[in-house]
Amino acid sequence: MSVQSIVNQVRWVKRPQGQDEQADRSLSETVSAIISRVKEEGDSALKAFSQQFDKVVPPQLEVTAAEIDAALAGMDPQTRRDSEFAIAQVRRFAEAQFATMLPLEIETLPGVHLGHRIIPVQTVGCYVPGGRYPILSAPVMSIVPATVAGCEQIVACLPPGAHPAMIAVCHLAGAHRIFRVGGAQAIAAMAWGTESIPAVDKIVGPGNAYVNEAKRQVFGKVGIDALAGPSEIFTLADETADPRILAADLLAQAEHDVHTRVGLATTSPEIAERTLAEMTRQLGSLPTAATAGEAWRRQGEIVVCRTEDELIAFADHMATEHLQVHTRDPHATAGKIRNYGSLFIGQNASVVFSDKCCGTNHTLPTMAAARYTGGLWVGAYVKVCTHQWIDEQGIPAIAEPAVRQSRTEGMQGHRRAAEIRLRPQDIDAITAGLQD
Repeated sequence: MSVQSIVNQVRWVKRPQGQDEQADRSLSETVSAIISRVKEEGDSALKAFSQQFDKVVPPQLEVTAAEIDAALAGMDPQTRRDSEFAIAQVRRFAEAQFATMLPLEIETLPGVHLGHRIIPVQTVGCYVPGGRYPILSAPVMSIVPATVAGCEQIVACLPPGAHPAMIAVCHLAGAHRIFRVGGAQAIAAMAWGTESIPAVDKIVGPGNAYVNEAKRQVFGKVGIDALAGPSEIFTLADETADPRILAADLLAQAEHDVHTRVGLATTSPEIAERTLAEMTRQLGSLPTAATAGEAWRRQGEIVVCRTEDELIAFADHMATEHLQVHTRDPHATAGKIRNYGSLFIGQNASVVFSDKCCGTNHTLPTMAAARYTGGLWVGAYVKVCTHQWIDEQGIPAIAEPAVRQSRTEGMQGHRRAAEIRLRPQDIDAITAGLQD
């Protein structure tokens, strides 16, 4: 039975609303105009957009050393300790991941030497979102892996109205230069460069719909990590799950944004109904209910599956950013799932821990991109570049089939280039076409 047929058979207790395609087209046109103006006008466009969107124009775009010192001095001591803890955790995990990425040298045939090197991206731009909350873990997730990878220049851009603690954490995480520029205009500036902001080789980090669309439009001029939409969480549950915990975790993500996608898939109709009631109960006392409640109204969904196999098939179809597993044997269930941004196995592994400080990266694929990619990690900041060298012993083994294949394909330039390695004594005749 296909995944789609299984999805068609599940029962929705609550469905999400549809998307506004006209709004998507308007967004694309707006972002295109912003990028064009930044390309043409540089810093003056950034300042104009800052006034238009942020209602403030900083005296200079780059944060000065004195301002960084002031931000550090003004940081609550416990907040700084917690931020440094998160930095250490993310660094420890990124270093362990990086240790698995090794250079390679192999002799595939006598005299045929192949290999690859792990080369850091030279200059990266880390977008640090502003948004509804000063999410101090956001710069940690994008900047720390860049430092572990060995990137030579790490540029951070954050909205001019960002909390000073965000500047402090950008510095603590390892940013070399920090700029007060937000939105699509920041992406354009990092892609094309301005008088103040250097052009980078790759842009990473999450943002709102304008930032995401800008990353899509500049891709090719620069690399990007991924196209990330609003946050997503799905929990898989059976009859052993606790509806109070299920609801609390869903609402924790729902408070990010009114567009956050939150959902539960369960094999238990009772758990489905109890969780639905629990969402209403907990929203009644949640200080961020205006946002979380709207997200739940718009994007919330609860699905009942008949079997665990259907549950797993549905999870793979959804390919959600965060996937929690609250079943009787969560490790066994988790081992059968292939499509997710990050997996949270068992009741104790809340998405919140990864969001803040446990060490895994919280910048993850959304909009079902987990079907083909994972999340941001230290490997996103390096290039795995191959090389080869052939000694005299290896030439016949490689050149002879290359000559034959080139002749079959009609690519005589290729044939000549291979043949002069095979018969260097005849190079003049070969390159003159005397032996074609």
